[in-house]
Amino acid sequence: MATRPINVLSKDRWTQQLALYAERRVLTLFALGFSSGLPLLLVFGTLSFWLREAGVSRTSIGFFSWVALAYGVKWLWSPLVDRLPLPWLSRRMGRRRSWMLLSQLIIMAALAGMAYSDPNTQIVNLALFALAVAFASATQDIVIDAYRIEAAPERLQGALAAAYMTGYRLAMIMAGAGALAIAAWAGSDLGYDPAGWQVAYLCMMALMLVGVITCLLLHEPDVDLRQQQQAQADHHQQLLDRGYPRPLASLLAFFASAVVAPFAEFFHRFGRQALVILALIACYRVSDVVMGVMANPFYVDMGFSKSQIATVTKVYGVIMTLVGAAVGGIMVSRFGTLRILMLGAVLAAGTNLMFALMSQLGPDVRLLTLIISLDNLSAGIATAAFITYLSSLTNVAFSATQYALFSSVMMLLPKFLAGFSGMAVDAYGYAPFFIGSAAIGLPVLWLIRRVAKSSVGEG
Repeated sequence: MATRPINVLSKDRWTQQLALYAERRVLTLFALGFSSGLPLLLVFGTLSFWLREAGVSRTSIGFFSWVALAYGVKWLWSPLVDRLPLPWLSRRMGRRRSWMLLSQLIIMAALAGMAYSDPNTQIVNLALFALAVAFASATQDIVIDAYRIEAAPERLQGALAAAYMTGYRLAMIMAGAGALAIAAWAGSDLGYDPAGWQVAYLCMMALMLVGVITCLLLHEPDVDLRQQQQAQADHHQQLLDRGYPRPLASLLAFFASAVVAPFAEFFHRFGRQALVILALIACYRVSDVVMGVMANPFYVDMGFSKSQIATVTKVYGVIMTLVGAAVGGIMVSRFGTLRILMLGAVLAAGTNLMFALMSQLGPDVRLLTLIISLDNLSAGIATAAFITYLSSLTNVAFSATQYALFSSVMMLLPKFLAGFSGMAVDAYGYAPFFIGSAAIGLPVLWLIRRVAKSSVGEG
């Protein structure tokens, strides 16, 4: 008799958790996640496919991926995005929406520039436009992450993270499989045709309208900034009392409030554990990011066509992304963030080993389907947990700057190491490279255990 109420309660709890995904704010984050995820592969994996097909060497492709280091240093300008109003635009749209719209428009313009740059004849132009996309995209990420943290209470953050990540992953599939399918349709399926890539990147530019329209329909989050503003005003007055000129006092007070305070607050809150947390953030995505640069060149060298890659990714990638996102959000809610972080790290390393297996067995569409399915499933679970974990570390008073610090640390080391991926493949081959990319993710498991033990000790 005691079993029935427990089952009913469990069923009701699952129903309530699933109902969170119907919230308007959750659906909004799905659209913003799409806008945030679209540019990344266009300067990373898809671009590497384009460059390899155009005859660019693997070593050069690896170094070319360093344009994505913009995502790893975005904390440098995040205080400006967090606190500096844009002339005219901020008064009409608010501080979050104004920066969001500006970054989206720059992304669209730079994608158009990439579309009209042939890597065989205009490689420098292509690199500069790709760099512009990366910087504007990193800025958009700063704003959207801050909006997500500010727009809803903590009870919704798991669902928001899952919805954001679902949109993000679907956009990556569109920027990956979708761009390949369009390039094959508008140009050539096997072999290089610049016209196909031009049409593909122009279509990606048009898809950024999803973010623009969502931004225009959003409501600016209501955040009480009076304490921040008062602290800055008090510091400004103290500097004036010490005899500092007014312009210098204003600059120093802004720097202390917008730049120093967010970082100081984080280290004060976590103490020595802050270094372990930052190490975990820095290492968590090493395996999949380092491997990701060479995934598309690997497909080209294995002999897969653009349409084969696109078809497998569109069908199985979309399904497993949706499943992974939903399951990841619910698993985090039921089992805790750190446990699912551990699971995601193991799954990421395992999928890299599957790539090593395929490099030995040769091109097999069924094996490719299995690998892409598992890759998207594991990425969905891991990313939902990781976004939730980063959000839990953030103080809402410094949401943009602190989250930008965390997500920058997350990308800096992986993106830097990824630049050498082409050299590693040229020197050792694909199988040792994929095995090595799985092995460098193993320290993450130890770091998660350290963080978990520290959290228990504090509790």
